[in-house]
Amino acid sequence: MDTGEADARRRDENDSLSHLRDRFHIPDGELYMDGNSLGPFSEDAEQALSNAVDEWREQGIRGWTDADPEWFHYGERLGDRLAPLVGARESEVVVGNSTTVNIHALFSTFYDGGEVVVNELDFPTDHYAIRAQMERRGVDPEENLVVVESRDGSTIEEADVIDALSAETEILFMPSVLYRSGQLFDIERLTSAAHEHDALAGFDLAHSVGAVPHELSNWNVDFAVWCSYKYLNAGPGAIAGLYVNERHFGETPGLAGWWGHDKDTQFEMNATFTPAENAGAWQIGTIPVFSAAPLFGSLEPFSETGIEAVRAKSLELTDYLIELVDEIPECEVGTPRDPARRGGHVAVEHEEAYRINEALKSRGVVVDFRPPNVVRVCPAPLYVGFHDVWQVGEHLREVVTTNEYESFDTRGGGVT
Repeated sequence: MDTGEADARRRDENDSLSHLRDRFHIPDGELYMDGNSLGPFSEDAEQALSNAVDEWREQGIRGWTDADPEWFHYGERLGDRLAPLVGARESEVVVGNSTTVNIHALFSTFYDGGEVVVNELDFPTDHYAIRAQMERRGVDPEENLVVVESRDGSTIEEADVIDALSAETEILFMPSVLYRSGQLFDIERLTSAAHEHDALAGFDLAHSVGAVPHELSNWNVDFAVWCSYKYLNAGPGAIAGLYVNERHFGETPGLAGWWGHDKDTQFEMNATFTPAENAGAWQIGTIPVFSAAPLFGSLEPFSETGIEAVRAKSLELTDYLIELVDEIPECEVGTPRDPARRGGHVAVEHEEAYRINEALKSRGVVVDFRPPNVVRVCPAPLYVGFHDVWQVGEHLREVVTTNEYESFDTRGGGVT
């Protein structure tokens, strides 16, 4: 692969998604490579939020029924828009709550005291929530939370996950993409393996929705959760999403709340809860309109291009970035090189990753650090081009080969 600057510019000229970049606000002089942590501000999200604010001003309480779309059905309307991104029936997707709350909501429904299989490289909140659900049932997590270990500290072998399943397994809960290394799992394979043991298969899709196509319904996944502030670019504090396979409709959610009530009779104010006959049953409290509204706008680019085109460019960008990192002494790529096993970001490994991260940020390269030794670089395809990636490679090369990072302090805590 040609990794020169001229070739990077040529690739940008032939990029069918390059026009979308102008709809995102990237401060002058910055290279924004942190969309796997927080997507940037966009005109689409701003307009959608502005519309909701205008409706509040002009309509007041009538916005629940007269806004466009009406606030009362915000969760379901956004679910309809998200369904193609996760490969699900519209009735199986809804937005509400946060990712962690949705894990609690789903485990409080489907977990009944058996073993749960997870892995040691999960994002911590998954374990926090599952352990809490076990403890409230009087189950000892030390005995019933089966944690699959990594062989190399960066990735998880799917065969090891499958080997951990047994007749005692009640739920397999895995990420679609590991948040540090960017390893992408074969969701269909893992779901099938779980079902062979009569276990449910649930997934945390936080690092794949908006970056990778899914076929949750066809893969027979039981449930899934995700956030909207990463690749979906809906902003900090954005509403989260969840998927529940239609075969589970009719279950009474473990965290029942009035917003999950059957919409036709919700305002009859009955004392007995009647769950909605769709994923909407797992909503809990009144939807936070201003946390949900930006998502209507931020989904527009995906509706226009399709997730397949986004994925195709993402793989080209990460392939290119991997080639550039390979040219830099002392830096290692911790992300799988097989495109079928790679999410949307690249993990650059170096023993001085924290200080390298700080040096890059001082140069206007927005990336992030994850302990112990990873700089995550995310060339999100809606607003990042090949020349951007080339520039990141040049900055990284200079920071590492000149030891520029040595002028920065070692890690002192706080947000990274």
